[in-house]
Amino acid sequence: MYESYYGFSKKPFSLNFDPELLYMGTTHTTAFSMLEYGVISQSGFTVITGEVGSGKTTIVKHLLGQLHGRIKVGLINNTHNHMGQLLPWVLHSFNQPYNDESPIALYHNFEQFLENQTRSGERTVLIIDEAQNLGMPLLEELRMLSNIDTVEPGLQIILIGQPQLRDLLMQPELMQFSQRVAADYHIAALSLKETIAYMKHRLTRVGSAKPIFDLGAYRLIFAASRGIPRLVNVVCDTALSFAFGDGVYFIDEQYMHGVLKERAEGGLLALGQKPSRQFGKSAYESPNLDTLLKKTADDTSID
Repeated sequence: MYESYYGFSKKPFSLNFDPELLYMGTTHTTAFSMLEYGVISQSGFTVITGEVGSGKTTIVKHLLGQLHGRIKVGLINNTHNHMGQLLPWVLHSFNQPYNDESPIALYHNFEQFLENQTRSGERTVLIIDEAQNLGMPLLEELRMLSNIDTVEPGLQIILIGQPQLRDLLMQPELMQFSQRVAADYHIAALSLKETIAYMKHRLTRVGSAKPIFDLGAYRLIFAASRGIPRLVNVVCDTALSFAFGDGVYFIDEQYMHGVLKERAEGGLLALGQKPSRQFGKSAYESPNLDTLLKKTADDTSID
């Protein structure tokens, strides 16, 4: 669509993971370092949390691209409330037979798999994305699986999830689990300064030769996205699409405000909306963009 209009080699704000566009700000660099530490130090459990769209899965994919040596990785990324027993999913993630109906046989198969891994000198890392969906029973099952008695290093487990995962692990019933977490980190939203750096980085990597957003537009994008990378991508892609359609190259504050105002009338997927925290409610709080912009300008300065 707008790529040739702006002289881009590809879309700068695609929602798909692209290693060439990866931006490692302070919080994501720290999260990645904690993941690396968990793998290198052969820690039992590593926990990384963050809001939806904060870049958790992106960091995991980056880690998978950096792992070298004799490491076998199992990935479970389709967790849900009706998974049944966890062990068959774990076996499937390591390409091991999982169809046996006997829980004892499944446990024996996994035990043999870990022992074979240890004997061959290959380490075993299990990564579970959206781990907050596991709930207490499956987390306890996971802890028991980590207790399988093999020669070190055994099974390493990385849990990636939304903030509810931290709340879950702090429950008294999971004290034995939480005490075995060797490394954990929460990915915070980007600041205004980091959001601008994130946008400029991605624009530069696709060949942007001239400025496209002014400072006011940057502030509005930050206000509407709350510094969540996925939402930044959605806002920016929307703005570039609108500007291309209108024959506009430079997006200033006034034009950006119009884009957000039009999108804010779109209902369920309106930008700048924040889910209600009330239990059982699906209502959304729609902040006034002018108020958000003023607060952003008052609270944050850019060097």
